[in-house]
Amino acid sequence: MEWYLKVVKNYVGFTGRARRKEYWMFVLFHVIIYTVLAIVENLIGIPSVLSGLYSLAVLLPSLGVIVRRLHDTGRTGWWILISLIPVIGTIVLLVFLCLDSTEDNQYGVNPKNGAGASI
Repeated sequence: MEWYLKVVKNYVGFTGRARRKEYWMFVLFHVIIYTVLAIVENLIGIPSVLSGLYSLAVLLPSLGVIVRRLHDTGRTGWWILISLIPVIGTIVLLVFLCLDSTEDNQYGVNPKNGAGASI
């Protein structure tokens, strides 16, 4: 949960780097929260109001952590636009998000080396 809150607090941080752990823990908690909200909506019989508002609320943090994750692999944040290409673009972006960190690059020092890895 610490990783999720770290991303949400840094909601407009598009600079720096994000480790794989930070990104995937954010995704895990995002999916859990969204699923719980969807189940609650189905149980009380309302349309997707809660899950829609939640998705809107975490839009900027999600984009920020993806851009920082791309920076960690040595790519510019503009690579996020490759996901606009149907199927292939999404697969390529997923591969980029799964890649290991590069050594120190123009976006900062490697967070695995201790700098920036405060959690």
